[in-house]
Amino acid sequence: MDQNVFDDPRITAVGLLVEAHAGLSARFAAQFEQHGLSPVEFEVLTRLARSPNNQLRMTDLAAQTSLSTSGVTRVVDRMERDGLIRRRACPSDRRSSFAVVTAEGLSRLDQILPGHLRIIEQWFTSQLDPAQLAGLLDGLRRVRDAVHPGATAGSVERAEDAA
Repeated sequence: MDQNVFDDPRITAVGLLVEAHAGLSARFAAQFEQHGLSPVEFEVLTRLARSPNNQLRMTDLAAQTSLSTSGVTRVVDRMERDGLIRRRACPSDRRSSFAVVTAEGLSRLDQILPGHLRIIEQWFTSQLDPAQLAGLLDGLRRVRDAVHPGATAGSVERAEDAA
């Protein structure tokens, strides 16, 4: 095997992305644990809070996360028991339901976000100037949309679902 193949910038790019993600994830996980949440629970709360009416169809929530539909069901069951989210029937499709963040879930996010934003600023965004950050965000969105086209599923409110 040609040793120079390991100098390929494609391997370097993916390796750096994985290393950066692992480093940030470790810092985030420690902070979430202080607030009694797992990283996936934080992701679910954040995705719901950033969605129209603080809700997503369960299938859209699965598409936006790294979880399967059964994995989302288990996480939502646990978070519902903890009072952080609730289920709501979908008025336009009886087979579907929404996960909705509760007041308690929003309160928990309010407690976590200041520290989370400090970690993001310290270890990520402050490492880049504004033009670099804008370019990185554009590039990451392009890659995300190519490899995970369902990542924004349900982020646009449907009129019949808002009712």
